[in-house]
Amino acid sequence: MAEPFLKYRKRFTSSLKNELVAEFDKLSQVTRIPKSRLLDEAIEDLLKKYKKAPLIHE
Repeated sequence: MAEPFLKYRKRFTSSLKNELVAEFDKLSQVTRIPKSRLLDEAIEDLLKKYKKAPLIHE
């Protein structure tokens, strides 16, 4: 089976702490927001947070 074409997204792999997985699943189910959109929001928040602080590797 061919992998689906993603025009506006890029696939990547990561991992979570075991204790975060169930809560993340539950949040997605309760809010009916896909996990990919929740991750987009979390990454956007992290990028905003660290733009305010000096980066170590600049």
